[in-house]
Amino acid sequence: MSHVIQPFHLLVIALAGWLNRQQQATIDYLIEENRVLKDQLKGQRLRFTDEQRIRLAAKAKILGRGLLDEIETLVTPDTLLAWHRRLVAKKWTYARKGPGRPPITQEITELLLRMARENVSWGYDRIQGALANLGHIIAPNTVKNILKRHGIEPAPEREKRTSWKAFLKAHWDVMAATDFFTVEVWTPRGLVTYYVLFIMHLSTRSVHIAGVTTAPNGAYMKQVARNLTDVSDGFLSNSRYLIMDRDKKYTDEFRGHLDREGVKPVLCPVRSPNCNAFAERFVRSVKSECLDRLILFGVASLRRALKEYVAHYHTERNHQGLGNRLLDPVHTAGSADDRIQHRERLGGMLNFYYREAA
Repeated sequence: MSHVIQPFHLLVIALAGWLNRQQQATIDYLIEENRVLKDQLKGQRLRFTDEQRIRLAAKAKILGRGLLDEIETLVTPDTLLAWHRRLVAKKWTYARKGPGRPPITQEITELLLRMARENVSWGYDRIQGALANLGHIIAPNTVKNILKRHGIEPAPEREKRTSWKAFLKAHWDVMAATDFFTVEVWTPRGLVTYYVLFIMHLSTRSVHIAGVTTAPNGAYMKQVARNLTDVSDGFLSNSRYLIMDRDKKYTDEFRGHLDREGVKPVLCPVRSPNCNAFAERFVRSVKSECLDRLILFGVASLRRALKEYVAHYHTERNHQGLGNRLLDPVHTAGSADDRIQHRERLGGMLNFYYREAA
């Protein structure tokens, strides 16, 4: 029995053949385009995102290894199928809890270390209790292990080794610091080196020039110590500790007199200028803002410059370490309607601007 092919069927067959030719032409073009890309990328490694790997792996699985071998792919068939296997494995992988207790969070660790450093007498149990007060429940042995891992000794040993920072913080209000600096002054004998000794109260940053001399010997330094500890107006009368370096100009007589008057000399460690940082900072300020910009003739001019700078330092200079404020302001801020006044010292080298009430 023969079948008659209708015109409609002929049209469908012709259309299908045309579509197949179009698809094959498209495939041939894409394959050739991949070949060109591979030629241009020889010696270079392509970087794919996770999203791109997923898309390529899904398509590769549909084609299969046989067809992939016939196509000029940008990556090898083995790589494409390996990506697919990882996707399958990831789908069936579940998070598993490891054995033992969960690890201590970084927040708790940092808090624990802070407590140990700020409280040198606290033992493991005390730190554990302080953490429990804040809702962090951990074992004393965990406290011990964390401290040991960070090189922090047990409480009895920490108490014997108080840090310099902790010492300063504990005695801040009764702590002073001292230092020498030198100034070259022209005299009838030529250029002479003068030694300037100053004292600073650390809590207030107030400064006192204790001596200006060319010979800071034992007798001179002993008299300076008497002046500083005078019961009526001695600058150190309310201080209990005086930080100083190991300069030999701080003679035994000087340190001995201070100690007898209740001011304990505290020597900085060897080669540790940072331990007397506030005094060092004052030296830099007085030199860069004043003395290095002057040619001094005679000790009287040096004393005058120091007097003017210290007055400016206390009442007219803003201090960044104290909230960028004046130490001892003698003028109020005034209102926007008040006239602006200008005070200058040392011929305009040091200037201060303020409003004066009408």
